[in-house]
Amino acid sequence: MIHTKHSIRVRYGETDPMKYVYYGNYAEYFEIGRVELFRTIGMSYDEIENQGIWLPVSEYKIKYLRPALYDQKLEIHTFVKKIPGVRIEFEYEIYNEEHIKITEASTTLFFLDSKTNKIIKCPDFLIKLIEENWKPE
Repeated sequence: MIHTKHSIRVRYGETDPMKYVYYGNYAEYFEIGRVELFRTIGMSYDEIENQGIWLPVSEYKIKYLRPALYDQKLEIHTFVKKIPGVRIEFEYEIYNEEHIKITEASTTLFFLDSKTNKIIKCPDFLIKLIEENWKPE
């Protein structure tokens, strides 16, 4: 398993009139988690794309447990619990400042060759990084 954490502070523009984070903004929080996970294991998203690999999202599930509020510091936990094949699955948990879990989610992305526009298996350079950073649950 790979598990990373990244903190953000809710900005005013991410909230609705009740000062709750607008539900559509959570997808961006999870993207931050994915990008930081790849950076933590040794390769930026940009480097992956420069290698000719795109990672489109094919599935997104979310469960809102409590609202995130304006100016709260949130901690995004991002997990990869299975070695990827043609797809990579991410799981997320968001915690508020009181360390209460407020959101659970998952996304599935697939590996796409940017030149041929064909689905491919996870490239060897990325599998190697994932395996080097893998820890038992």
